[in-house]
Amino acid sequence: MTVDTQTPPTRPSEPRSLREVTARSRRRENLSRLMALVLFVALLAAIVPLVSLLAAVIYNGAPAIGWDFFTQIEPLSYRERGGGYAHGIVGTLYMTGVAALLSVPLGIAAAIYLSENPRGRYAHVVRFFTDVMTGVPSVFVGLAVYALLVSGSGGLGLGFGTLAGACALAIIMLPIVVRSSEEMLRLVPPDLRAASAGLGARQWQTALRVTLPAAAPGLTTGAILAVARGAGETAPLIMTALGARQIITSFTGAPQADVGLLMLDGFRQPFAPGIERAWGGGFALIAIVLVLSIVARTIARRSQI
Repeated sequence: MTVDTQTPPTRPSEPRSLREVTARSRRRENLSRLMALVLFVALLAAIVPLVSLLAAVIYNGAPAIGWDFFTQIEPLSYRERGGGYAHGIVGTLYMTGVAALLSVPLGIAAAIYLSENPRGRYAHVVRFFTDVMTGVPSVFVGLAVYALLVSGSGGLGLGFGTLAGACALAIIMLPIVVRSSEEMLRLVPPDLRAASAGLGARQWQTALRVTLPAAAPGLTTGAILAVARGAGETAPLIMTALGARQIITSFTGAPQADVGLLMLDGFRQPFAPGIERAWGGGFALIAIVLVLSIVARTIARRSQI
């Protein structure tokens, strides 16, 4: 007589309801809520200073903003009311525009080289100097441009003016354009490059006709960030543009005005009208950068249609 030693088949466990809350799922939910709270606090910590800064500039600078502020120059005395920063706005746009023409094409070209030849012979050198230039204080850039272009002893002796200021701003803007453009070009899917190569396109044709249009919005954003950085710089312009009290249109040979330099002079004196105009200059700078950003994003969006 044999005894059956096989264990009886186990009954399948009852299916667990999806609404059932276990200890593990409760811990994961609590951890998720904690991380969401930490991220929200970090977001507030980043937004509150920015909002407070914008509110202070708008509150103090809005009373000085008017038609005269954009069409008239500053009075000779800081005690006088009225007038504006027309000469500073013209000088800022003039130097920033020239700096953008110098830095943006060169920066995008360097970014194309780095993205298409990541292990190229000069790729490491370009990245190294780009990182170094990003961390160099802007005042040292002004000193270098002063020694090379402005000063007559050892330099070209061009004197203070638009060209010297634009070169200083271009040096500051260039690493921003290179790094941001390289990152945007890397985000382009490799399949687009492979498809272009499969159709018989050369590498330069792929870069110009496929990669660049695909990364155009990101490239535009990086260029606008660089322009915003250059428009708000003051330290290098003290030693290159120097400042002026009237509208200057010459490229070299005469000191150029700048909103940042006018704001520096306005905040350094004790009279209320001059301080109010300085706050208005900050408001005008924010408005100019905002308008440029909106225009650039609109152009980039239409280029994708």
